[in-house]
Amino acid sequence: MQADGTRRRLPVERWHGPAEPATDAVVSRCAGPTLDLGCGPGRLTVALARAGLATVGVDVSARAVALTRARGAVAVQADLFDRLPAEGRWRHVVLLDGNIGIGGDPARLLRRCRELLRPDGTVLVELDPPGSGTWQGRARVVSGRRRGPSFGWARLDTRAVHEPAATAGLVVRELHPAGRRWFAELAVG
Repeated sequence: MQADGTRRRLPVERWHGPAEPATDAVVSRCAGPTLDLGCGPGRLTVALARAGLATVGVDVSARAVALTRARGAVAVQADLFDRLPAEGRWRHVVLLDGNIGIGGDPARLLRRCRELLRPDGTVLVELDPPGSGTWQGRARVVSGRRRGPSFGWARLDTRAVHEPAATAGLVVRELHPAGRRWFAELAVG
């Protein structure tokens, strides 16, 4: 739930399931060491590893990291703004499932991604569909009567990604749909 009362249903079942065609489309764009930020239960991290890529998932949740490891992939529990393995040497950094919203400041998040990349690296990011707008603020996870703590979050559509990317020293190389989902490839600019 956003601080303004807007509710969005989270696709938890999808996150815990196997890779789907949209995930496969992201995996096919990776050709080297890949960092999956906000890996959750590891759906993408596992798919990347199965494709033969050196991959590490990162999540602040101990439970998410345990689930990723139980699926056979490498994951570390960490805040992505803290020190991470192999900084500056990743070919790809991936932000799927709305993770462009982590921290509530997409420009700051993309700057951090840029720090993690090697000079020829790319950020692969899922965005909201064209025309769906942007939002930045406080959010919380609500499940039944339980309300989690609030945290900074943001949403970006495909039209809004250019400015935070440029602020981070990245250029939008490509925008592409995969089914009903949208993705951008951002390159070091």
